[in-house]
Amino acid sequence: MTETISFQNILDHLLDSKKDIPRGHLSYYSDLDPMSLQLFKDVWSSVKPARKLLLLKELLTHLDSDNLVSYEEIGRALLNDADGEVRALAIRLLAESDDPQLAGTLTDILLNDTELAPRMEATQLLGEFILLGELEEIKEELQRKAEDALITVIRSEDNPALRKVALEALGYSSRDEIIKLIESAFQRTDPAWIASALRAMGRSHDDRWNDDVVSMLLNDDPRIRFAAVEAAGELNIEEAGPIMLQMLEEEEEDDEVVAGAIWSLSQIGGEDARIYLVNLLELTEDEDMTKYLEDALENLDFTDELNKFDLLSLDENELEEVDEVEVDEDD
Repeated sequence: MTETISFQNILDHLLDSKKDIPRGHLSYYSDLDPMSLQLFKDVWSSVKPARKLLLLKELLTHLDSDNLVSYEEIGRALLNDADGEVRALAIRLLAESDDPQLAGTLTDILLNDTELAPRMEATQLLGEFILLGELEEIKEELQRKAEDALITVIRSEDNPALRKVALEALGYSSRDEIIKLIESAFQRTDPAWIASALRAMGRSHDDRWNDDVVSMLLNDDPRIRFAAVEAAGELNIEEAGPIMLQMLEEEEEDDEVVAGAIWSLSQIGGEDARIYLVNLLELTEDEDMTKYLEDALENLDFTDELNKFDLLSLDENELEEVDEVEVDEDD
């Protein structure tokens, strides 16, 4: 007979710092109703600080592996916690939220929180809401306020790491002044700023940046190479494909760059990328890399199908132009 566990039992267990937090308990914290949420808030102040952080990190790990759980109620409840690290982790629990009102809350945290960690997390998540704004899924006013706050931070003397993340978040924005901010960062000598500029370029989905991205694929600094290969995939830069294949065949030493190049090849598509990834999969014995390559090949299938659809969606005049080019080549 299976023992029934109440949420109060789960909370009692949380209070006992000598016990591990069983994985089976984590789902009980998902989608809390108002009464359960109140129970959680009543108990929270009695939980030891290290135990709080342990629970939140376990919830985040569970959230990454199970798309059926949601910890938004807990995330929202802890946005005003006294501990800055708790506030930061609470924001991460809200990563899947598309509630427009959250954009205003995150903007306020960015501008007014007294600690760096929650401001960093708020900045990263604001990028997703700017993207929602570009897709017209949140009000323009909310998007504008978020953009204004991020621009203010970039132009300030604030923490450099925060300013870089703010630039990356603004990559999603189509506002004209963002172009100059990206250009300015790209022209710096600091590799970290150049990498952030490249990430912003990738998020823009604007082919004006293609040449800049390609120029950095073989840079000596692995931070720049990694950002460049990611941006090349996001921008679907076809000419970047052969360069990344060359990087991989010459045994790129940085693991992040290797993983980024593999995924970007799956985003760009093409038969050369498929042949390379299939061969690499056949030679790989590492389980994690095998799974990663299988996911990349699945994404490559999607990309190639999408590319075929794009070709079929050409209007008659465009198809005639393609035919004329083919005839000229035959001549």
